[in-house]
Amino acid sequence: MKPPAFEYLAPASLDEAVAALADDEAKVLAGGQSLVPMLNFRLLAPSLLVDINRIPGLDYIEDNGAGGLRVGALTRHYSLETSELVLQRFPILNAAMRYVAHLAIRNRGTIGGSLCHGDPAAELPGLMLLLDAKMKTTQRTIAAADFYQGALETALADDEILTEIQLPALADETGWGFEEFARRSGDFALTAVGATVGEGAARIVVIGAHDTPLRLTAAEALFPDIDAVVAAAQAEVSPNDDLHASADYRRHLVGVLTRRALAAAI
Repeated sequence: MKPPAFEYLAPASLDEAVAALADDEAKVLAGGQSLVPMLNFRLLAPSLLVDINRIPGLDYIEDNGAGGLRVGALTRHYSLETSELVLQRFPILNAAMRYVAHLAIRNRGTIGGSLCHGDPAAELPGLMLLLDAKMKTTQRTIAAADFYQGALETALADDEILTEIQLPALADETGWGFEEFARRSGDFALTAVGATVGEGAARIVVIGAHDTPLRLTAAEALFPDIDAVVAAAQAEVSPNDDLHASADYRRHLVGVLTRRALAAAI
C-alpha cells in the first residue's frame, strides 16, 4: 500500500521543527521504522511530516561526567549496539539492542523514535524505565516513570520534541540480566524482562505484558526470595490475549523470564 498524501518539511533547527508542529496533524519523522509502515497501512494520515534528520547535534553518545551517559535522540540503534562506552557503562543496553528487529532496521531506527512511538513490546522503553532514565525535550525533562501513559501514548505535547536521553550511573557491582521470548528472531517480544541487582535490592521491568513497560515494584520488595518474586511478578502484570499469544501464556513467560533475568543478574 501507499501512504496518503502529505506535505514534507526538513527543518535545519529545532526551533523551526517545533514551529512546524503547530499544525495539529503534523508528525515527526526520525528513523521512520515505525512511522512509515503505519503510513503505508493508513493507520495514520498526517498532513505534514517534519523530518528532523538534518538538524545538527542530535546524534551522540557522551559521558555525562558522573559515570552515566547522554544520548542524542537521533542516535541509531546500531550505535547503541556497537558503542564501547555503552558496553562499559550499560552492558544490558548493549545486549538488548541485539533483540531489536533486524540489522537493516537497527541501522536506521533511532532511540528517540522508538521511545516516542511507545510500543509496549519494544525493548528501549522498558530499558529506560529499568535504568531510571530521564527524557530531555524542547520544553522540559521527564522521568521515564512518567513518560508512558498507555499503549503508543506518551507524555509529549503535540509541539514537543525529544532531544536527549539521560542515563544516570549504575552503582558499582550492579549485576544485570535481560531475557526475551519472541516467535522468531527479529519479531516483537511476546514478553521480555530486564533486571538489575545491587546493594541487596533488585529492579525488574517487564515488556510486552502490559499496556506500557511495567516496573514490578511489589515483586522487587520480596527480593531475594526468588520464588516469591516470581509469583508476585505474575500477579502484577495485565497481559492481553491476541493472535500471537494468550494472556495466560504471557503471564507464564513473565514468571520464567523473571527467574532467568534475576539469576543472570545475581
